[in-house]
Amino acid sequence: MKLQGRVALVTGGGRGIGRAIAQALAREGAKVAVAARSREQVEETAGLLGRAALGIVADVRRPDDVRRMAEQAVAGLGPIDLLVNNAGVARFAPILQATVADWQAMFDVNVLGALLCTQAVLPSMLERRRGWIINIASSSSVKGYVDQSGYCASKHALLGFAKVLALETRDAGIRVHCICPGGVDTEMAGQNPSFESRADLMRPEEIAELVVFLASLDGVMMIDNVVVRRYKATPWS
Repeated sequence: MKLQGRVALVTGGGRGIGRAIAQALAREGAKVAVAARSREQVEETAGLLGRAALGIVADVRRPDDVRRMAEQAVAGLGPIDLLVNNAGVARFAPILQATVADWQAMFDVNVLGALLCTQAVLPSMLERRRGWIINIASSSSVKGYVDQSGYCASKHALLGFAKVLALETRDAGIRVHCICPGGVDTEMAGQNPSFESRADLMRPEEIAELVVFLASLDGVMMIDNVVVRRYKATPWS
């Protein structure tokens, strides 16, 4: 198994991409802590992973929650080797109908949440001079989409955060990656009116396999960012 003995923390792990990532990591031998706001969802996910798993109810927007989440994960499973910043929210509206509340919600979760979670686990990684931080961004991190001004802005910010994080930690053995998927068959995709059919969407399990691949890299080769699209989406766009 590729990740035997590793300890992973996956945010937004109650459903969708986060749940698929947690399952894929566990199959490869990692001990996995999953965090989400819904107790029912996070406990269901943890129950799918086996004995070396932990479900934690936490809101990544809240510093106290994030500190407690990290402390519980370390106490239950050991020092965190891999952080997957997956928690995310989206609100879709034309620019003239965008609201401060929606933009604030997206930046709080998509950007501030990644910062807080990274700050919670990075000191231990730096001390051990080893760690993986994988950010689940979006094709909206590199492109613009109609009715997605706030979401695109927050995901561009996440990508910018990851670039600086990689620069600040590259001499300390920390590997920072981003994955930028297009449409994935999740509840969030169901809120996006631009997807007429969900049959052509990528599956959460496909993104999870990318996470496993990046988490297994431990040599000289480094991949900063992976942009993936639906097969029927326009190539090279």
